[in-house]
Amino acid sequence: MSKPSRKERVYEIIFEADTPLGKLFDVLLFVAILTSVGLTMLSSVKSVRADYGVLLFCLNALFTLLFTIEYGLRLWCAKNPLRYARSFFGVVDLLAVLPFYIGLFIPGTRFLDVIKVLRMLRIFRVLKMAQYVGEADLLKNALISSRRKIGIFLVTVMTIVVIIGSLMYVIEGEANGFTSIPQSVYWAIVTLTTVGYGDISPHTPLGQTLAACIMIIGYSIIAVPSGIITAELGLSAAQERDGRTCNTCGHRDHDADARHCKYCGARL
Repeated sequence: MSKPSRKERVYEIIFEADTPLGKLFDVLLFVAILTSVGLTMLSSVKSVRADYGVLLFCLNALFTLLFTIEYGLRLWCAKNPLRYARSFFGVVDLLAVLPFYIGLFIPGTRFLDVIKVLRMLRIFRVLKMAQYVGEADLLKNALISSRRKIGIFLVTVMTIVVIIGSLMYVIEGEANGFTSIPQSVYWAIVTLTTVGYGDISPHTPLGQTLAACIMIIGYSIIAVPSGIITAELGLSAAQERDGRTCNTCGHRDHDADARHCKYCGARL
């Protein structure tokens, strides 16, 4: 067997999850992401920025440089660099560093710093690997499998709040704060989700009765999406997967006992 090239070794460290160096890279990346997001949040506090602005800027520049190097390495060792750059995580990786460089050359673009919080999305890349790969894949498969059921559930909920909101607009009227149907639908959503801000409330006996009904409905439907996803999780758990990545096409989600990639046929 020929010795792996430098690019293949870097690919194994960055993209693989079942090697010691790959797991160490994931842990370091996880810590770096959390630290950089924390620094971004601290930079938004005026008092902290006034006292430690220079230090925060230097640390942010250091993390941005590290993420830039990582992004460059991913492009360099990826089997298909263009495909990676256009993928979801590729775009997130780019957006994680781009605002810093834009801010260096274009003054007044500090508002772009909020985009750096998108680095939090990169945690999903780390959580999908190592010991979390099985759980992440199960959740992903369950969400994909239950998307139609959840869609129907959301349409049903929206239908309920529109009907009840319209009824409440007729019953209560503008005198009691229900100034329009959209405003009444907002109240219905807040009430159905059991949030209850209290900024609008019915005053008539009929309106209060309707409000009580929607509160009870709200409690009764909370378990519906949880039940749907739980059922799909049970089905997904029956089909065990592992975290190996095909070196040829880059796909994951193979059967635990698979020896060849089910997408391209290459040996795993």
